[in-house]
Amino acid sequence: MFTLAEVASLNDIQPTYRILKPWWDVFMDYLAVVMLMVAIFAGTMQLTKDQVVCLPVLPSTVNSKAQPGTSGKADFTTVETTTRHGEEASMRTVSFGSAPTVTPDIPLSRATSSQYQPTESGQEQKKEQKDSSGRKTNLDFQQYVFINQMCYHLALPWYSKYFPYLVLIHTIILIVSSNFWFKYPKTCSKIEHFVSILGKCFESPWTTKALSETACEDSEENKQRLTGAQSLPKYVSTSSDEGSPSASTPMITKSGFKFSADKPMIEVPSVTILDKKDGEQAKALFEKVRKFRAHVEDSDLIYKLYVGQTVIKTVKFIFILCYTANFVNTISFEHTCHPKVEHLIGYTEFECTHNMAYMLKKLLISYISLICVYGFICLYTLFWLFRIPLKEYSFEKVREESSFSDIPDVKNDFAFLLHMVDQYDQLYSKRFGVFLSEVSENKLREISLNHEWTFEKLRQHVSRNAQDKQELHLFMLSGVPDAVFDLTDLDVLKLELIPEAKIPAKISQMTNLQELHLCHCPAKVEQTAFSFLRDHLRCLHVKFTDVAEIPAWVYLLKNLRELYLIGNLNSENNKMIGLESLRELRHLKILHVKSNLTKIPPNITDVAPHLTKLVIHNDGTKLVVLNSLKKMINVAELELQNCELERIPHAIFSLSNLQELDLKTNSIRTIEEIISFQHLKRLTCLKLWHNKIVNIPSSITHIKNLESLYLSNNKLESLPAAVFSLQKLRCLDVSYNSIALIPVEIGLLQNLQHFHITGNKVDILPKQLFKCVKLRTLSLGQNCITSIPDKVSQLLHLTHLELKGNCLDRLPATLGQCQLLRKSGLVVEDHLFDALPSEVKEVLNQDTSVPFANGI
Repeated sequence: MFTLAEVASLNDIQPTYRILKPWWDVFMDYLAVVMLMVAIFAGTMQLTKDQVVCLPVLPSTVNSKAQPGTSGKADFTTVETTTRHGEEASMRTVSFGSAPTVTPDIPLSRATSSQYQPTESGQEQKKEQKDSSGRKTNLDFQQYVFINQMCYHLALPWYSKYFPYLVLIHTIILIVSSNFWFKYPKTCSKIEHFVSILGKCFESPWTTKALSETACEDSEENKQRLTGAQSLPKYVSTSSDEGSPSASTPMITKSGFKFSADKPMIEVPSVTILDKKDGEQAKALFEKVRKFRAHVEDSDLIYKLYVGQTVIKTVKFIFILCYTANFVNTISFEHTCHPKVEHLIGYTEFECTHNMAYMLKKLLISYISLICVYGFICLYTLFWLFRIPLKEYSFEKVREESSFSDIPDVKNDFAFLLHMVDQYDQLYSKRFGVFLSEVSENKLREISLNHEWTFEKLRQHVSRNAQDKQELHLFMLSGVPDAVFDLTDLDVLKLELIPEAKIPAKISQMTNLQELHLCHCPAKVEQTAFSFLRDHLRCLHVKFTDVAEIPAWVYLLKNLRELYLIGNLNSENNKMIGLESLRELRHLKILHVKSNLTKIPPNITDVAPHLTKLVIHNDGTKLVVLNSLKKMINVAELELQNCELERIPHAIFSLSNLQELDLKTNSIRTIEEIISFQHLKRLTCLKLWHNKIVNIPSSITHIKNLESLYLSNNKLESLPAAVFSLQKLRCLDVSYNSIALIPVEIGLLQNLQHFHITGNKVDILPKQLFKCVKLRTLSLGQNCITSIPDKVSQLLHLTHLELKGNCLDRLPATLGQCQLLRKSGLVVEDHLFDALPSEVKEVLNQDTSVPFANGI
């Protein structure tokens, strides 16, 4: 038998999973408990009182009646009659377990005695009454005990003996079937997780706040419908601002309730203020709900298991009802027993009575009633399971009541669990829907973000950039804090890795904002904010992984001057590029594209008449088709970097307004086409650095107006005299080549201000170099120079001199005569500087407090 503690443990799951217990499961649990009590009560009764009592049936010769004739026969008849009445009295006495009295038979005995012996005295009648109490069977007590035990097993039906145990087994099976889905390993973890999340979502302060703000928002919207929106500020967007935006414009539209800045900025009383701990817990709940949904929605195991256990209970009910109906009549008081032990007892037939028959019959009727009710509830459960599609759950009603229009419908096991919860209390689903809403999650992030990033904290992160502009860089936040738009004096705003960035109408307060950076940040902009950006924004940087991340409103900024696009724009995606909208950017002057193009998209050249600067950084992908460059007649600066070019593109020679050409990091080996640059009368800067150029053709002399020539990081071994015929040359960079000699013709470059020849094989400096008296920067490091001529003192404008990495044993004392040269501009080894005369060092140390370390 089971102890009460063990039986009670079967229902321990009730408090934990009560929200998943519909009324029929609860009712069936109570019925199972009652059936369990019936089984325990019947079993206890059987253990203490279950037995049968048997009496032998006398042989037929004793029971036969003789014909009345003689007095002897009359006497036998009297004895026989008395004996029979005595036996009946004895049987009744044994059967009901009462005292051995024969009171009901005494009048009959007396009447019979009086009929045959009317003259006997009262004393003789009492003696005869005592002798007529029954006929002895010649069986002793132990024989009765023996026959009772035998007949208990032979005559008593098995159902009477095992009825309590059958009820117990059936009840345990029904209890296990009712709660199996809570204990099955593949479902219990999901159910435990669901119950845990549901309870936390129900009690979360964020749920109360979100629903409360929904109510406030609904009331405010109703108020706005009545009063109208004519009194709203100029830069506050309303639902009728400029009509409905087109599909290509990623404006924040209104569809149902939303926590976004596109709604009128109305002062809504805050019902609850979440502290940091509550906010973090709510964020964790959103993440748990998202992961749980992904884990549960892909299967319907819980639903199938619940249906299966309900079917099992129904089949069990039918089985119990069928076999119980067959055996219900076998429980009775009277039973006939033939033990076949005549050689021991002397009798072959016994009449037995079962003293538990009455109680068992009542318990059986109660049990049948309970199991019938249980079965009808099972049938109703099956009807409910198949009446509606429980694998789908719609939050339509919740969306209507709470105005959360984006709560997604769920399916499979997730849907089934929510249907079960609705049978307990539909309020759970409504509050749980808050954590399925992206709008709610975004609002939580917004509140937490604004709580953390206050105006004072943002002001501390504002810095001055190289252009002396006030700049704010926000990195990896959940959104854009509202306080950002209170920094009205901000010039540059950088938003990086902010996936849910939204630009509200408050940006119209930032009148100084002219530059915006969106790094992996597909920002959504409200209509009024877009109008402000379209009129005020001058420079925009967009960094993306895929072209689809570029906000479409970028192409509608008509007053934009500079656009920087950094991301994947390969040939396959060019068909999808929205760059055709660039033609709307009538004032665009600078376009910077860092990508992996195989050709310049015609959409870019469509805006060529407006462009003055085009930069293409191609990240090593070979740029093949360049003919479209010819359309860019107004381009003054052109950069084609890392495009795997092997020659100077001929299309460049048609750009008559070109002033600066940068072909850095390509594979150019020869520049014989340089003669064609003579047609580019305005070309002043030519950058051919980081290529594979071996020599410089003499035709370079035709570029009369060239002022800057960059040939560093090539394979040059000499400098032709033609280079030094460029009288306007101000900057010459031939660093990191294999040049061994500086030609004496360098003295012809009277306008030379910057000369870089670091990282070559120069060992002697010609005296003519120091005739370039306008030199301000002279880089001679990492060569083989053994001495510096004293004529270095002629470079009165020299501010930067690099000598480190040579074979010098001393520095000339005339360095002190370079009036603008200071210690910070002298890059040389420490011991060489220390070897200078003290007066020279004093001159070099003037007006500087920067410590000298390693000559840098």
